[in-house]
Amino acid sequence: MIKKVARVNGMQHIGIAVSDMDVMLPLYRKLFGLDIPFFDSVQPAPLMDVYTRNQTITKRASMVINLQGGCAMEVIQPTSFVPTANKQVFQWGDVGINAVVMKSRDVHRSHEVVCGVVESCYPVEERPDGRAVFSLKDPDGNIFQFTADENWYTNNGHHSGGVLGCVMGVSDIEKSLRLYSDLLGFDQKVWDETGVFSDWQHLPGGNQKYRRVLLTASKPTGGGFARVTGRNYIELVQALDRTPNKIFKGRIWGDLGFVHLGLDVKGMSELGQNLAEKGFPFTCDSNAALSMGKTKVHCVYIDDPDGILIELIEVYKVPIVEKWGIFLNVEKRDPLQPLPDFMLKALRFSRIKD
Repeated sequence: MIKKVARVNGMQHIGIAVSDMDVMLPLYRKLFGLDIPFFDSVQPAPLMDVYTRNQTITKRASMVINLQGGCAMEVIQPTSFVPTANKQVFQWGDVGINAVVMKSRDVHRSHEVVCGVVESCYPVEERPDGRAVFSLKDPDGNIFQFTADENWYTNNGHHSGGVLGCVMGVSDIEKSLRLYSDLLGFDQKVWDETGVFSDWQHLPGGNQKYRRVLLTASKPTGGGFARVTGRNYIELVQALDRTPNKIFKGRIWGDLGFVHLGLDVKGMSELGQNLAEKGFPFTCDSNAALSMGKTKVHCVYIDDPDGILIELIEVYKVPIVEKWGIFLNVEKRDPLQPLPDFMLKALRFSRIKD
């Protein structure tokens, strides 16, 4: 019998809304090796009504991963309206997801490749822990960063891995820690530094004073895809010289930018009860298995202390090789047991090659 647990397994994906998926998906394959889709479908999004002014929008969405290792990205494009960009002039530390961090075996090689593809590409610098890092902007103005990581699952020769983590601007780090560290399991501080940082000098407002706290989970990553996603990180950033703007002020979910942080969980009802008791109730809940193509999941959302959207996902069924009709029902699996290698590596047969 499988033991009943309520657990955040770790980061699953970052949601990003783009202006043109037919342009951005091939670009993300080239830049980040995100070439294996779990789904790609157009559907209404009634679950998000609370974040779309109580109007049901329609969107195309595709969940893509890099089998070398790292978390996924869910790329969306609204089809019922034209998405708008940030209405404020963005500065580093504004409230919301500021950047997504990608993993690299060799940051200088990634820098050479990426800077030959995108126009906005910044020099390699050092993080507080001495690791090399650089930033870039995609054509929609979204900021990505590359840094070194030693945790890899396969090697297909691409310079990039998948998502390693994200940088989140918050108004009060101590309040944010009560959620991310105490309740969501990112309970280990890699660093907690205050000052002006050289690796941010090229970013808008990056020469100001900040407190930055890098978090990871002390417990091993759980879930069936743990071998691929590996260890992941959330960096909380608080601007100390000014009051930050909200990136999504005056806009809705589906407008351009990083729209949510997705976490893989097990035991949704028990987890929801615990979060509600601590002041973070579900704001919307699919209440049952939600179908996205052939993928079936239970999705809910909560707001962090600044209103940043966090999606909690309990996976029931995912395609391994959809064109062959091979699917995996994970509902009855041990939530801490990773999928066997032959199943994970079979995902490569769904790889899109440009």
